[in-house]
Amino acid sequence: MKGKLLNFIMNDKSRKFAELPENCDWEVLRFHLEKLQEIQVTDYITDNITTVWIDFNYKNQRFSINNQYGEYWFFSQNPVCPEEILIEIVEYCEELLMK
Repeated sequence: MKGKLLNFIMNDKSRKFAELPENCDWEVLRFHLEKLQEIQVTDYITDNITTVWIDFNYKNQRFSINNQYGEYWFFSQNPVCPEEILIEIVEYCEELLMK
């Protein structure tokens, strides 16, 4: 993992745990996520111009990714999700986004 995990608790009590560069289209990121065993993409919402939200489950935890200011922001619905799980997600997404 290139950086340490973030710990920003949002108004909805979710945890923003990572920011990675928006180095690819959101559909490429979604397909990348779907290749990781155990991830289930549950929903995505986009305006097809600037904004996307991707929701997924992994190891019985719920997550979201949103693009903001040229980055993908990663959120855990559970603010005390085990850090090992968060690290797995970040490291897997870094394979695509940190090229």
